[in-house]
Amino acid sequence: MAKGSKDKYTDKQKRKAEHIEESYEDRGVSQEEAERRAWATVNKQSGGGNKSGSGRSSG
Repeated sequence: MAKGSKDKYTDKQKRKAEHIEESYEDRGVSQEEAERRAWATVNKQSGGGNKSGSGRSSG
């Protein structure tokens, strides 16, 4: 599976994904699977990359 660019994520989202990834790795999940799950979690919580700010509709 091709990896998408993380450029559109905020620094806060990147830090959150990194923290989640480390947590999965501590529980014995492989690095690749931990990264996939971490970004899936960030996307689920925030709706994807860098969507905050004025002028954005919520729905």
